[in-house]
Amino acid sequence: MWHDLLAAFCLYLVIEGLFPFLNPQGLREALLALTELPDRAIRLAGLASMVAGTLLLYLIK
Repeated sequence: MWHDLLAAFCLYLVIEGLFPFLNPQGLREALLALTELPDRAIRLAGLASMVAGTLLLYLIK
């Protein structure tokens, strides 16, 4: 179990690092645009991401 969790975290770090590595200026612009969004929109995006991840994990398992 811990091995799978660690492997998933490592894969997350690889995927998370792709965008800043490939397009640092685009990341900078995206983060600046993110600061303009209201808290509610950011919370809803986070909730949607968690729900999608949970559903995908359920379907895979």
